[in-house]
Amino acid sequence: MVHLTEVTKYYGKKRALGPVSFEIAKGDTVGFLGLNGVGKTTLLKILACGLRPSSGTVTVDGLDVLESPHEVRKRVGYLPELPPVYGDMTVGDYLNFAGRIKGLSTDSVERRIPEVEERTRITEVHDVPTRHLSQGYRQRVGVAQAIIHDPDLLILDEPTHDLDPVQIMEMRTMIRSLKDSHTILISSHILPEISQTCDRLLILNAGEIVASGTETELGERLFQSRRMAVTVRLDGNGDAGDAPGGSRAGAVESVIRRVGGVMEVTLADRAGQMGDASAATFHVEGQADLRAPVCRALVEAGHDVIALSRAERELERVFVGLVGGGRA
Repeated sequence: MVHLTEVTKYYGKKRALGPVSFEIAKGDTVGFLGLNGVGKTTLLKILACGLRPSSGTVTVDGLDVLESPHEVRKRVGYLPELPPVYGDMTVGDYLNFAGRIKGLSTDSVERRIPEVEERTRITEVHDVPTRHLSQGYRQRVGVAQAIIHDPDLLILDEPTHDLDPVQIMEMRTMIRSLKDSHTILISSHILPEISQTCDRLLILNAGEIVASGTETELGERLFQSRRMAVTVRLDGNGDAGDAPGGSRAGAVESVIRRVGGVMEVTLADRAGQMGDASAATFHVEGQADLRAPVCRALVEAGHDVIALSRAERELERVFVGLVGGGRA
C-alpha cells in the first residue's frame, strides 16, 4: 500500500525529515512514534500529498505522489492534528461538503453520510453547528470527513489530541473498528495510544526511522530480558515480608524462580493488580516471553493465577532506549 525510498524533506537548509525508507502492507495498522518535532507530521503530510518531498520516491497503492497526486488523494483519508471543520456549518453540511470535494456524486455522498455518522457515533449531532461541538465530537467529525470517500489508506495525526480520558477510550475503540476496512497510519507521542491500537511501530528520531517492528520484536532486539506481571491468589495466611518459602507469597516466588529462563522475581504489590488483599502481583524478568511456562508452573503447583500480562511501561522502556530521551 505504501512504499518510501530515501525520502527527505528540507525547509531551506534545515532537514526536517530523512532519509527514510519503509513499506506498509495493505491492511496493516502502523504507528509512527516519536517526540514532538522529529518529523512525524511532515512524513504524514507527504503521504497525504500535502507536502512535496525534497528527494526520494513515495508511492501509495502503486501511484507516485508527485506524478499522480490527485489519484493518490482519492485513496487517502487524512485527519490532521487539528480537525479541519468549519464552525458555521452543521455536521451534516460539513460532511456533504467534504464528500463533494473528494469527488463523490450527490447521490453517493447522501448515501454515505448516514453510514459514516453511525460508524463514528456522531448521528445525534448531525444538525449541530461544528462550533458548538466538544473536542471529542470535533475529533470524531474529523475522522468522519477522512473516511467519507471510503479511502484505502487512513492517516491520523495525533487523533487523541486534547481529549479527556473517556474521549480517548472512545477514539481507541473507533480506530479499532476501522482496522478491518482501511490501512491505517497513526502518529503519536503518547505511548499507550500506539501500543493499544497498532500492529507495528515505526520509531522516528531526528527525522530518521531508528527502529521498526512490533513492540515485542523491538523489546527483544534492544534488551536481553523480557518483563511480565503475574497476579496470584493467596490464602490470606502469608506475609509478603517473609522469606521465600516461609509464606504463601514466598512459595509462589519459589515456583516462579524455578522456571527456566527466569532472571529476577520481585513482589510488586501485596494486594495484587485487582486491589484484592488475598492476591499478590509479581514482576518477572526473563530471557524470553515466559508467560506460558510461568502460568503452567504455578497452576501445576496448585496456585490460582488470576492475571498475567507483559509488564506495564514496556513500550516506554523500548522508546527511551531508542531515542535516549533526546529531542531533535
